Amino acid sequence: MRFDNYSLYASLALLGGPALFAGGFRDLRLKRLIQNTPTSRIRSMAMGLAEVNGIIECRSSVAAPFSGRRCACWQVDISTQGRRNSFHVVHRATSGHPFFLRDDTGVALVYPRDADCKVSFGVEEVCAGVNLPECYASYVATLGPKSYLWRLGVLRFRERILEEGARVYVMGTAMPPPQAITVSEGEAMASTGTDEWRARRLRERDQELAAVIRRGENEKTFIISQESERLLTLGLSVKALAKLVGGPALTTLGLGYWLYAISSGEVFG
Repeated sequence: MRFDNYSLYASLALLGGPALFAGGFRDLRLKRLIQNTPTSRIRSMAMGLAEVNGIIECRSSVAAPFSGRRCACWQVDISTQGRRNSFHVVHRATSGHPFFLRDDTGVALVYPRDADCKVSFGVEEVCAGVNLPECYASYVATLGPKSYLWRLGVLRFRERILEEGARVYVMGTAMPPPQAITVSEGEAMASTGTDEWRARRLRERDQELAAVIRRGENEKTFIISQESERLLTLGLSVKALAKLVGGPALTTLGLGYWLYAISSGEVFG
């Protein structure tokens, strides 16, 4: 059986086409979900899936792992380079510290973990894995043995940050605020001594909370975006169209190649 590059590409197209087509329907579903969910004011939003717009206020300032910049929230990803200079994401992480979101009616607390962050990359750099700058090497070293294999090739590092004062669109699951608010999987926020002014400010904000917004147990959609709702839905429309057209086209090309190869006897030549 002869198996060359054309056979490989045809096989990838045959397998990838249906996955791309299915992805188009997922993008359409998300677009319709965004369009059908009314934008709420924070004070009056109902519990459950909700979308709001507001200004970020830090509850705790954190340092982004690559740039070291202070921010309300960060998200990073690491990718390995594959064939034809394409990159495959092998690690993604989001800071777990919550931040306040305020509009002119009230305040919500957003837990960003597991959010789909539609934010421009502040840091994006491609490096040889064997010679990483310290800011990347120290982060990769915390990821365990799996990271040693990544360093045999070329790595791409990307970092998004959300700073205090940024205006964002948030779509997630709203729920009543708890009696005691903690930071990132149960780590309590502590502010004492000379930080009493900060502790007092946090207590005041916590008392104002209308809701907590996070990824839901049933509805997993959770978006934090600096793009408006209109731009989000426009982008999803374009992506869905490309996938719904490109998926069947790739499948047809892959299937056509294999039917031709089998009928002409090239497969067994």
